[in-house]
Amino acid sequence: MRTVSLLLLSAALAGCATQQTPASKPAPAQTPASAAAPATMETLLQKQLYQMSPGEVHRYIGHIHQAEPDLRKRIAAIGRKNIGQPYLLHLLGEYPFELHDSLPMFSLENSDCVVFAEHTYAMALSQSWEEFFWMLQRIRYKDGVIGVASRNHYTEVDWNINNNWLVTDISAELAGPAGPSYEQTVDRAKFLKTRHNTERSIPVQVTREYFVAKERVAEVAAQLQEGDFVNVISTRDGGYWASHVGLVVKGPNGERNFLHSAEPQVREESFDAFIARALAREQRQAGDGKNPQRLAGFKFLRLNDNIVVPPAAPQPRPVSVAASQ
Repeated sequence: MRTVSLLLLSAALAGCATQQTPASKPAPAQTPASAAAPATMETLLQKQLYQMSPGEVHRYIGHIHQAEPDLRKRIAAIGRKNIGQPYLLHLLGEYPFELHDSLPMFSLENSDCVVFAEHTYAMALSQSWEEFFWMLQRIRYKDGVIGVASRNHYTEVDWNINNNWLVTDISAELAGPAGPSYEQTVDRAKFLKTRHNTERSIPVQVTREYFVAKERVAEVAAQLQEGDFVNVISTRDGGYWASHVGLVVKGPNGERNFLHSAEPQVREESFDAFIARALAREQRQAGDGKNPQRLAGFKFLRLNDNIVVPPAAPQPRPVSVAASQ
């Protein structure tokens, strides 16, 4: 579910020009294209975020932070500013910080579900490009320490827990004492070895996860708030896992909608519409003789009040090649 898009790198080229003999009347100075006046904010606001350059994003997030002081509303506004952003799976990595793959550390042009949520939260908590990039890594990695082994790969036991300064799981509270749950076993060492050719000694972790059954989402929807984090829980052959994520936003009449990145692009829809599409897909796949993953329900994580972003842990010096052989 975690992915990545194209890293936007810019290079500045410097050159020399042959000195010319000045004319009797100096010619008017030519304005280089790079020094052209930037677009007005009014013009910039006509674009969606995925159509902006990093410099334009820098200006936009500074603007939206001042224009919308309420964090929940700012998250919704920034998320909607990416509606239509193309979906692309397997998008982000640690390149060039690490060389286990060539995937970059941020994406503006594309998103998957996790990239969309992380970028939206990071922009809403920031007032500049530099702060956004730092905040993004603080959210993507345990304690903000960049590396494939410290990336929040598993939604329930990595992302949700390591970002408890940002969101708090309220699934058990919403589901009630009779609500459903599942046991999850996570073998990070095996995952890192098989998927990223990275050796780490990490014990297997077993947790119990609570969620709201899809049949009860309509009952609890009014308790959800803008900016809350959503985990879509799927099941197949008795196993359960978070297969997708997104954000809660309010519709024009106060209804709670699901804002998320999924094939083919970022969209906003009602939870009823999302559930209906999932059930229709399951029926089509079953009719084709497949064993589809089925929608079981949702975990909901409340955006915390009075968020204080903890400092990132010190970035450890990488182990040398000689020492790692």
